[in-house]
Amino acid sequence: MSEEEQRGRGAASVHRVGGLLGDLQAADEQPVPRRRADAERNRAQILAAAERLFAERDPRSVTMDRIAKAAGVGRATLYRSFPDPSSVAVALLDEHERRLQGQLIYGPPPLGPGAPAGERLAAFYLAMLDLLERHLPLALGAETGPARFRTGAYGFWRVHVRTLLVGHGIEDPDPLIDIALSPLSPELFQFQRHELGLSAERIGRSLTVFARQLLQSGGGR
Repeated sequence: MSEEEQRGRGAASVHRVGGLLGDLQAADEQPVPRRRADAERNRAQILAAAERLFAERDPRSVTMDRIAKAAGVGRATLYRSFPDPSSVAVALLDEHERRLQGQLIYGPPPLGPGAPAGERLAAFYLAMLDLLERHLPLALGAETGPARFRTGAYGFWRVHVRTLLVGHGIEDPDPLIDIALSPLSPELFQFQRHELGLSAERIGRSLTVFARQLLQSGGGR
């Protein structure tokens, strides 16, 4: 397993001093659990309402006003948690993407470590197609256009694909990373599935062949 694929989380510690200052800090901290509970409840309402909106209409037509009204919260409350509709979609999609990321690092082959690079890339394509099939409105809302290249998830996918390319022996992997990821664009998937009428299985078969051929070509060892 590549260390590049592992992500750590730092833990912050809070130190309280004694005496009067410590008492003032303690008093000041008393309302925090209540505020946090309110914030978590509002966040849950916002995400639930937004998921319905993204599923019911064109994700690009979902506005902050619509999300606030559907969630039953004020605009100020909504903007304290999210700056725009895309960030709401990113938060919804994040849980599904994190599950896949865990499988890429710790899961069994061929999705996880232990299989040849071409087989792992093919398995990754199939897993991503499944995610797009089940959560396309969220992916369109979160990752439409150039913004998709700046999401944390896309950065993770880049690291994963680069690891496969390097492991296969590709001498200059960096220009190839985004080419390898380009078939997974939500807009492209929507076009193929809903305008061309291609089945997810048919797209998956083609991408499996593409993955194997890509990593059978020159530069590998």
